Amino acid sequence: MRRLFPVTDVTDETGAAGGAAGREWSLAELAAAYAYPEPGPEGPAPWLRGNMVSTLDGAAQHEGRSQPISCPADMRIFGVLRALADAVVVGAETVRQEGYRPARARAEFAAAREAAGQGPAPAIAVVSASLDLDFSLPLFTSPLVPTLVLTGAAADPERVAAAGKAGARVVVAGEGAGVDPARAVRALAGLGHTRLLTEGGPRLLGQLIAAGVLDELCLTVAPMVTAGDAQRIAGGPTVTLPRRFTLSSMLEEDGFLFTRYRRA
Repeated sequence: MRRLFPVTDVTDETGAAGGAAGREWSLAELAAAYAYPEPGPEGPAPWLRGNMVSTLDGAAQHEGRSQPISCPADMRIFGVLRALADAVVVGAETVRQEGYRPARARAEFAAAREAAGQGPAPAIAVVSASLDLDFSLPLFTSPLVPTLVLTGAAADPERVAAAGKAGARVVVAGEGAGVDPARAVRALAGLGHTRLLTEGGPRLLGQLIAAGVLDELCLTVAPMVTAGDAQRIAGGPTVTLPRRFTLSSMLEEDGFLFTRYRRA
């Protein structure tokens, strides 16, 4: 892996700038490259980053899943981003399609998480209006830390009870049946989860963008084309004006670009 941006005067041997091959970065180096912003004088504020992958022609999935357009380096970064987060926010459809499982503790990050005041693994926070979820899955019955279910105040009481019975913690983040993205971020921050990561899917990411609560986007650009009618990385409502993000870093390995953009 090598760093393409920001440009530094580091030599090729480090793989940090220039050169054709670079080297494999350690987990600690990746964690430093993707560190969350330091808390301000008023304490930690919520910071929501998205992590998505897209082909050159804009497909976020192939045959409904993101794995076919990913690569080993992308999965390493995926794991690091999870290891840095307090909570991973994910849409119900993605849970169903991707077969989500609980986040696991990783020995390589145990000391850093403890020093940061974090639990052994991030909580998974599932966004669902209908609560049409299989609460017998390990995601709900045997997570290392309780799975959160974000829903609206008008959610079906029987489904809310089923979630609670399975061991999930239900968090109301909307007045109606749906979830208000800004309220969801505040609710998670109120539980101490300020370092937030969303892995989609595209509909959820689009809602977060439209609500103006996405602070950062980590986008892997895969050197592939798929054509077809696959979803983009974000769907849903259109913003009134395109929102500008600023490139903060770009890494490369085997033709894959690992970009990091922050809200301008």
